[in-house]
Amino acid sequence: MTPQESGKRAGGAGRTGQSATPRALDAVDLQIVGALERDARLSVRSLAEQLHLSRAATYARLQRLLDEGVIAGFSARVVPHLAGLHTTAYIALQIEQNTWRTVSAALAKLDYIDSISLLASEFDVLALAHAPDNQALRTLVLERIQAIPGVLGTRTWLAFEEIRGAGAPWER
Repeated sequence: MTPQESGKRAGGAGRTGQSATPRALDAVDLQIVGALERDARLSVRSLAEQLHLSRAATYARLQRLLDEGVIAGFSARVVPHLAGLHTTAYIALQIEQNTWRTVSAALAKLDYIDSISLLASEFDVLALAHAPDNQALRTLVLERIQAIPGVLGTRTWLAFEEIRGAGAPWER
């Protein structure tokens, strides 16, 4: 089994947010995560060369990171507006008590929803959506999200521009 196949089996969106006490990552683990976050297409051989490790040691560490769910998979970062998704919005939801799991599962199945977060604020959930246009966003919010059982109300904010931040400093 390749590391990519293992990552699909071990991780994915379903594991995100689960409470667990993860094993502490050492400096080499952090370098692997950082290198793959910058370029998920790196081969094990190239990664081993960058880290000055053997291919076997690099593969074993990568496999462990995949098996433990630290790395949940590999993907491309798409620039939404260049891919035809010209409308970006943050959608805040108020939900009934104890409906987070069912509401988040339903949201995760909707087209154009990129991320879903449980909040400690006046709103319970925040979803990030990238849609092709305002009409698609309108349909998403008014017909799809508001029809989910447990959703009490929504508030939508349009984002005019997005800038990717520096992210986590993996290599310490």
